[in-house]
Amino acid sequence: MEIKVYKVNIFAKTKNGGNPAGVVLDANNLSEKTMKKIAKTLGFSETAFIMKSDVADFKIRFFTPSEEVDLCGHATIGSFFVLLKNNIVKKGRYTQETKAGILEVEINEDDIIMMTQTNPKYYETIDYSEIAETLNISMDEFNTELPCQIVSTGLKDIIIPLKNNEILNLIKPDFEKVKELSKKYNVIGYHMFALNEKNNPKAYCRNLAPLYDIDEEAATGTSNGALACYLYKHKVINSNEVGNIIFEQGYSMNKPSMIIASLNIQNDNNIINKVKVGGTALNIDLIEMKIK
Repeated sequence: MEIKVYKVNIFAKTKNGGNPAGVVLDANNLSEKTMKKIAKTLGFSETAFIMKSDVADFKIRFFTPSEEVDLCGHATIGSFFVLLKNNIVKKGRYTQETKAGILEVEINEDDIIMMTQTNPKYYETIDYSEIAETLNISMDEFNTELPCQIVSTGLKDIIIPLKNNEILNLIKPDFEKVKELSKKYNVIGYHMFALNEKNNPKAYCRNLAPLYDIDEEAATGTSNGALACYLYKHKVINSNEVGNIIFEQGYSMNKPSMIIASLNIQNDNNIINKVKVGGTALNIDLIEMKIK
């Protein structure tokens, strides 16, 4: 079977930056086994398969090299960029059916694509010492004014605050221990961050998901959506700062990336009632592959 796959770099800050994803159009007739095989062969952190939907404009399924996941931010951005460049969609608002629910996607005039994530869910906090052992760092390298906490806007991650960007970039994780702890707490992985004192970007980040065969990836949409909600919950940002939150990621991999997050706050009770994450995509390449 011959399959056409688009490779797209999402959230790229430079031409060498961003996080690559695979996108397969017209995937209605592909079996789950075939989709898994394609994703594993490509080896990208996620590959998106676009199908027809009875309840939304499109149905999209997301696969890592080893597992299907409910939602993927950067692969969603890549999917709608491919749809746009193939003249299947125009600038405007659309809906996608995912395993995390039916979510909105907006293509803006400047080709920035913003996707709506699920509203935040906050779970337990985890002791710094338990995290420190998996990252080979000491306790004084955490920003202990903030907790290590599991947060989800579609996928569960442990949000981990570090003292500064230098510490963040020097971390050499023990990926087997990260995998074990991720399994213990039933999360996708770690989203580590250090606040930027100059405030733009708001924070620098690194993301680890070895449980899903992704040791580290250069840009993660869902995780940065969760981080934006975490920063609001813990009063690092206020309701006047939630419209355009910039995060940068990928520097430890020499793949500079920029992710934009936006929160909508319900005025009467200060609760987040909409989470959006987005950015740009670059460098569409068509790959033709044979799958047995």
